Amino acid sequence: MTLAAAESILIQLQNQKVCEILMLSGELHPHSPQRQQWFQRIYDLCELALAMGFLPHTNAGILTFAEMQKLKTVNVSMGLMLEQLTPALLKTVHRHAPSKLPEIRLQQLVWAGELQIPFTTGLLLGIGETEDDCWETLAAISDLHQRYHHIQEVILQPHSPGNQQTFDAAAFDPHQLPEVIAKARQILPPDITIQIPPNLVQDDQWLLACIEAGARDLGGISPKDEVNPDYPHIQEQTLREILQPAGWELVARLPIYPQFDSWLTGNLGDGVRRWKNAMLLV
Repeated sequence: MTLAAAESILIQLQNQKVCEILMLSGELHPHSPQRQQWFQRIYDLCELALAMGFLPHTNAGILTFAEMQKLKTVNVSMGLMLEQLTPALLKTVHRHAPSKLPEIRLQQLVWAGELQIPFTTGLLLGIGETEDDCWETLAAISDLHQRYHHIQEVILQPHSPGNQQTFDAAAFDPHQLPEVIAKARQILPPDITIQIPPNLVQDDQWLLACIEAGARDLGGISPKDEVNPDYPHIQEQTLREILQPAGWELVARLPIYPQFDSWLTGNLGDGVRRWKNAMLLV
């Protein structure tokens, strides 16, 4: 995407209550001759979004320490899904994905902690893991957070087949989610929020069951889910109609949790303060 094309999109989003700009990218080999150009475009897009009043959050796959260090200056937070740490998946769903090596993905969380980058990670459920695999992945996240105190939230994402994927497996049964959430809540420190994507649950009562089990975040709301385009986001008013009768209130948040505000400097801190005032989060 060119900067001009991005600017055109961002102009349309101004004054529409859009706060976060999620920067996503396909991965590029670390030694590709295009790597520097690829990274610079990501950086420039973040810088553009920030200059236009938005708060960037980047998830661009595996990055070097230096790349993360530079992106920290133009992102209020960053993220990478651990998915599952079991090496068994390297023989199945991840057999052609060298960037899915568990030690490489864990290293990203370590670097984020060392750099004091507020970080989002998560598990992908239903890709061939066992229950114990899930608990071990959650325990690894917990251990790193207790060392660096940098994990904002953990996403528990049920595998939901899409038209653009080649992985042939059934969808994770969302009715199992409350049990997974309850166990995750026991494993993770209390200051890590559990997020579930409501568009991948698609059942009002089970969505409420997930919240009762300990989920406290429903992710972002946008016209299109760029990660799961076959599953449209549930919009704000519909979510309120689901939550309010059960005694829950939908509350806006920024892409950085307030306990991490002190990690921001310069334009990032100014941008967060402006949005807090605009959303009356002060």
